[in-house]
Amino acid sequence: MKVSANLGRSLAAAGGLVLMLVASAGQAQQPAKKFEPFSGQPGKDVVWVPTPQTLVDKMMQVGKVTPADILYDLGSGDGRTVITAAKRGVTAFGIEYNPDMVALSRRNAEKEGVKAKATFTQGDIFKSDFSKATVITLFLLPELNLRLRPIILEMKPGTRVMSNSFDMGDWDADEKFEVGTENCSSWCRGHFWIVPAKVEGTWKMGDSEITFKQAFQKVSGTVKTGNVVAPITAGKLTGDSITFTAGATTYTGKVSGDRIEGMAGSAKFEARKG
Repeated sequence: MKVSANLGRSLAAAGGLVLMLVASAGQAQQPAKKFEPFSGQPGKDVVWVPTPQTLVDKMMQVGKVTPADILYDLGSGDGRTVITAAKRGVTAFGIEYNPDMVALSRRNAEKEGVKAKATFTQGDIFKSDFSKATVITLFLLPELNLRLRPIILEMKPGTRVMSNSFDMGDWDADEKFEVGTENCSSWCRGHFWIVPAKVEGTWKMGDSEITFKQAFQKVSGTVKTGNVVAPITAGKLTGDSITFTAGATTYTGKVSGDRIEGMAGSAKFEARKG
């Protein structure tokens, strides 16, 4: 049977359309590719490199992390630090910018049976509230640590902070740690800090006057009694605990806002700010 040229062209076009629709349907039925993170994967401010599990375990040990703690991992990646903490009974949170990583972390937490203890949020760590943390973990670049430092220093004294590899500038670590090369091939060192109380300024202690100068957890200054001025030596803050020596006396005390109470040698002392 002969077909007119116009009709032939119409049938050919219709056939092409059918083939396109069939091909599109086939493509639509293809399952979405499973997200698989890789070391060096680009991120918002850093590339993603996983913290070795052996170092994560070491962080839990150094930080003396217990079920009484609330842990926040800033830039939580695949969720391993949060999940490790949750397995120890800790209420743990991860803040991660990449939504695919967040989804992966949630799947991993469910797979490990700690979904109730491990919470992951998609967000910017510099715009997120982690003020209720008693423990903070991070694996960020030094410049990001420095941006976070003022926020962390305003947190409750005694808050513990652990960083994979990178420091906090001139805020010296209270402790440095590492895991052996037999269990870790790279990124195997960490830093540990305890947020110190704030004591900078003048305090009244009976007839004496204490003047503290503070550089993070390090304390210097003087104790003045009458005309006698004794320099402070060996001054250190560990959270809200303070110890220093002035003259022949060693002071140990607890800082609570504008009050310090403790022992000066074998005698009790109390100092108030201002």
